[in-house]
Amino acid sequence: MDQELKPKNDHSNEAMKADIICIGHITHDRIITPDREVHMPGGTSFYFSYGLRHLLGERDDISYRLITSLAEKDMKAVDDMRREGIEVDVIPSRETVYFENIYGANQNNRRQRVRAKADPFTCEKLRNVNARYIVLGTLLADDFDLSIIRYLSGRGTLVVDVQGYLREVRGDKVFACEWKDKLEALRYVDILKVNEYEIEVLTGISDQHRACEMLAQWGAREVLLTLGSYGSVVYVDGQFFDIPACEPIRLVDATGCGDTYVMAYVLRRCLGDTPEQAARLASAVASIKLEASGPFLGTMEDALQRLNNSLH
Repeated sequence: MDQELKPKNDHSNEAMKADIICIGHITHDRIITPDREVHMPGGTSFYFSYGLRHLLGERDDISYRLITSLAEKDMKAVDDMRREGIEVDVIPSRETVYFENIYGANQNNRRQRVRAKADPFTCEKLRNVNARYIVLGTLLADDFDLSIIRYLSGRGTLVVDVQGYLREVRGDKVFACEWKDKLEALRYVDILKVNEYEIEVLTGISDQHRACEMLAQWGAREVLLTLGSYGSVVYVDGQFFDIPACEPIRLVDATGCGDTYVMAYVLRRCLGDTPEQAARLASAVASIKLEASGPFLGTMEDALQRLNNSLH
């Protein structure tokens, strides 16, 4: 590694252990909606980390750490996280991932461009990772190659959001693509998260329940299918759980909602919930996140109240 890229807090020789570890790039996001334009940090790791910190509140029985990679010029995002009490390990990168997300009136629809890419993660940099749950926050197809999935699968329950594996960058535009290693990779995945567009690209099947069954046949032990305002589906051990969406008070910003859903689901599974219980709570958390730009900043009590209200 070039000397100038060596991080000030190099944890490469230390054990990276926690109950939950998220690995992923923090991004620079430019978010454009019909009402406003916002520049802010983003990425699965960003939404996952802040959301989990707030959902845990004062609890100290679940430990968490983030392993991320970004350019030195963008380290303020990490400094801010640490001030919030989030434990962060940084792997240096020449660039920070720069996303531009453009939303229309329908928040379920998004156009995306990539203005810069960070260096991919490597097994060498992740050699000391060990956790009950390991979450790969994929953003682009080359973030985590097959060797990393194989390596991490024996070090914790492996959670993968498929979105990055199905996004190919050409120029500055993002295109849907095939995940060439999917049949091999899914043998090692415990929990797979997809949305309604990704699952059809991945399987070639338009029937969502049949597509979930196909993913399970390929190896995924739990399939989380998020459907935006139409709710979500969990498929595990041959059983489907259709989870209705919790109605938000207002729609402000859908960026990070899928990441927030996965965060809440993983936390509740870590706490002992069944897949159905975890998905219902995750739906409530995601609905609260929809009501503001940025990560989920509510509490577990807020989420439980939202869930309770949706059942009556």
